[in-house]
Amino acid sequence: MLELKNISFSVEADGQDKEIIRDVSLTIPDNKFVVVTGPNGGGKSTLARLIAGIEKPVSGSILLNGEDITDKSITERAKLGLGYAFQQPVRFKGITVLDLIRIAAGKRLTPGDACEYLSSVGLCARDYIDREVDASLSGGELKRIEIATVLAKGSTLSVFDEPEAGIDLWSFQNLIEVFEGMRENISNSSILIISHQERILNIADEIVVLRNGQLVKHGSKDEVLPELIGTSEAIKECRNGVVVRSGGEA
Repeated sequence: MLELKNISFSVEADGQDKEIIRDVSLTIPDNKFVVVTGPNGGGKSTLARLIAGIEKPVSGSILLNGEDITDKSITERAKLGLGYAFQQPVRFKGITVLDLIRIAAGKRLTPGDACEYLSSVGLCARDYIDREVDASLSGGELKRIEIATVLAKGSTLSVFDEPEAGIDLWSFQNLIEVFEGMRENISNSSILIISHQERILNIADEIVVLRNGQLVKHGSKDEVLPELIGTSEAIKECRNGVVVRSGGEA
């Protein structure tokens, strides 16, 4: 379980502190698929980076399974079971997909073991296992390989920052299938996704709405999603980046 308690974060801009996250308290229970959404610039990706340890809050605390991780490094958080997938996956010239999955798992997996993770994200393992994680891979391929590494790590909490960013429609359809499979097989772990996409929101157990750095709504999908897509205000917000329909912006 992840707990955020009165988290705030600011940056210096033009000689003044600009508040990005403002007094956010949030609990992500075990065995839940949670999606954080909201207008562009609302602080969603910053919240993900704070959870991962890439940024540190100026106030408040973050607990993972009851342990205070507020001051712990990215590596320390990873060892405690927190996985993080970047909006734009990192490319590693000279490192093969097999190497990357082994690093994520923290042990020397056999090629067969690694292939199971690739197959679970819809990739033909024999076509990828020996390829380098470099510019020869498309954005969609990199996204799925990164998800395979998260699965190999066996995280108790997996955070995905806008996984749909920078990929084509075909890759997005495959990505949805991967997340649907993860949702169906969730056990002793939780998934937190930052997204605008309605199809990803539809998979969620719970939806969190963040606006202007503040948590404005948190509830079940059935409670929150109709409000996002069923009112004139929601339509206006969709155009500002709250909810994007499967084929493009609302």
